[in-house]
Amino acid sequence: MADIKLAIVIDAAPEKVYPLIATARGLSQWWAADMTEAGDVELGFFRRATVYRLQLVRAVEPREAEWQCVSGQEWNGTRLVFELKDDKGKALLRFRHADWKSETDYFVMCTATWGELMYRLKATAEGKSPGPLFSADGLAY
Repeated sequence: MADIKLAIVIDAAPEKVYPLIATARGLSQWWAADMTEAGDVELGFFRRATVYRLQLVRAVEPREAEWQCVSGQEWNGTRLVFELKDDKGKALLRFRHADWKSETDYFVMCTATWGELMYRLKATAEGKSPGPLFSADGLAY
């Protein structure tokens, strides 16, 4: 199995970052504006041509949030793991998109997208509010 792994230091306490990684409202501030929540969280992309459904399976405030992906051709069965550690008043965020079946071209493209998303998350937590990477119609800004 393959994993995407990233780490970033955020100039905000883990308590401020945690709601951005553990709630639908938080995800919609930096990831995707097309977000619905009815038990599971659904993120729509490209006018809902692609929809990822996520279930929050582990939440340890303010340290960890883990989402199980339950739809998407290559995402189904993968996990999004966010781990926060306090680093002198800043948050060290370690992220894994875990359990991919293989390193396909799509996996490689997602690696680049996750890099951009981490900077969106960082900016949002630091009060810069760039907005989600994917707009309400699901297109990248």
